[in-house]
Amino acid sequence: MKRSLMAAAATLLSACSGTPIVESGATPADPASDTPPIRYAPVLSGTVDYRPVEPTPWAGDNEPARPGGERP
Repeated sequence: MKRSLMAAAATLLSACSGTPIVESGATPADPASDTPPIRYAPVLSGTVDYRPVEPTPWAGDNEPARPGGERP
């Protein structure tokens, strides 16, 4: 009975405590903190052209994936 009463009291008291303040690195509110330089990156950089192309023979592409990797 005493243990359950103490556990309940500890749970209730721990619920009233605030969360700990954890700081890792510079805070955004600090005006003296360093910020990385802004660099220009075009919106279309790295895009790939997905226009339709003619089909290629697929049998030669699949041969290395076969068990043994060669034709019988």
